[in-house]
Amino acid sequence: MKTPWHFWLIAILSLLWNAMGAFDYSATQLRWSPYMSNFTPEQLEYFQSFPIWVVACWAIAVWFAVIGSLLMLFRSRLSVPLLIISLICIVATAVHNFILADVTMTDLMGTEAAIFSAAILLVGAFLAVYARRMAERGVLR
Repeated sequence: MKTPWHFWLIAILSLLWNAMGAFDYSATQLRWSPYMSNFTPEQLEYFQSFPIWVVACWAIAVWFAVIGSLLMLFRSRLSVPLLIISLICIVATAVHNFILADVTMTDLMGTEAAIFSAAILLVGAFLAVYARRMAERGVLR
């Protein structure tokens, strides 16, 4: 099958979007001061208090999404399971941040945090479904 034009657009945008997530994760985990100076002391404490399973889910969500996006650009169907696993980890992280945490992300950052997290979830779901459909159509091999 001929590769549709939208595939390349979505694959490139996917990599750019997920690279921003990788930057956010890396800057937060490395406690890069120019980045972390944008947060209040309460927000810093919140990020630094994540249980190890949340940090692990966040890492998997971010890096599997980046690798999945790269694999999409190489037209590999291996992108599908990676993007699905990333999506599962996005959900797990969101459950912690908005339901399980003693102080939720909404408490600290307002409804904008919930809206942005919903956008992350929607983009992750879209990419997983899109990659699966492209694999079914033979665009991903």
